Amino acid sequence: MEANKKNLIILHLTVLVWGFTGVLGKVISIDAVPMVWYRVLIATTTLFAYFLITKKNIKISQKQFIQFFLTGGIVAIHWIFFFHAIKVSTVSVTLVCLSSFTLFTAILEPLIKKQPIHLGDILVGLIIIFGIYMIFKFEGQYTLGIIFGLLAAFAASLFSTINSTLIHKSEASIIGFYELIGGLFWITLYRLYDGSLLRMPFNLSTNDWIFLAILGTFCTSVAYVAGVSVMRTLSAFRVALVTNLEPVYGIILAFIFFGNKEQMTGGFYIGAAIILTTIFVYPVYKRRKNQL
Repeated sequence: MEANKKNLIILHLTVLVWGFTGVLGKVISIDAVPMVWYRVLIATTTLFAYFLITKKNIKISQKQFIQFFLTGGIVAIHWIFFFHAIKVSTVSVTLVCLSSFTLFTAILEPLIKKQPIHLGDILVGLIIIFGIYMIFKFEGQYTLGIIFGLLAAFAASLFSTINSTLIHKSEASIIGFYELIGGLFWITLYRLYDGSLLRMPFNLSTNDWIFLAILGTFCTSVAYVAGVSVMRTLSAFRVALVTNLEPVYGIILAFIFFGNKEQMTGGFYIGAAIILTTIFVYPVYKRRKNQL
């Protein structure tokens, strides 16, 4: 029981840290693509150091490497869309749109795993779509941010669904490490193609370096390892419920750091309430359905 309580606290802190990435994405002055490049570079380095210290065997097959490497590209796209959405809108708008992850998963998972789509999943999806419509209607000035937030949610749903099939053959930390390597490769390739990496000045401000270090270490590699470790004693159901608090924590942190800049219309909060309520109810519905 004590281990459960300890891991539950760790999980909440981990989700709080994930929510904090939105704040960092807003205060770091560089654009989304170089920001993600730095994030992945720092996270890969620190996670590799963790493996060296713990003397963990990270050998995988060639097939697994290709799978993880390609999936890492989707992870990178998710982060780029996520941070770009924050740059062109607000943290609150982006995090609420990211919550549509549940909607996309309800559609993608049955398609990828060749399973039937249940009527309840469709209903949940329609409710979330209505919530998104409310946000579009009342926050039209953030249309571009909403679109990129939804694209980030779709990418997150895609790589999470793929990972749910890969996790049965390898450990989550190893999957994450090689996906980070893949993400770093694809972003570097893109930045060499458009010339931005060669033109990029490395003389960032002190604040940017500090925030990037926090983003790459605590918010990525450390939080990732912590998030995986708690799954040893906590049920997947409880993990799903707590993880759904990420947009809530993120919006609260955004208000603390940015105040009135995160103030939205009443219509936004109605749409956000519809989406957030649905994503909390959804795991309960899935659990009860699976018990029938």
